[in-house]
Amino acid sequence: MPEPNPTIWYVSNRYHEKAACQHCGGIIRHENWCITLDPTVSYAYEIVADPSKLSAGDAIILHSLGAIWGPNPCAGQCAAKK
Repeated sequence: MPEPNPTIWYVSNRYHEKAACQHCGGIIRHENWCITLDPTVSYAYEIVADPSKLSAGDAIILHSLGAIWGPNPCAGQCAAKK
């Protein structure tokens, strides 16, 4: 019977799905574009979640493009949903 090879490493995978980042899905390390690492992506995520965090300069740019950036009008009871 052959003897076991002493150079073989046995790895225990301690990581699981629940340990993954809720934003990028990274388990061991975050993706480069994850909101926890990239301030630009973090800012974009914040202004979608809370439009009051939009900077004045970005508000002017969006206004000049004809975009309305504010709370979701259909967040509650929306007539369009009926």
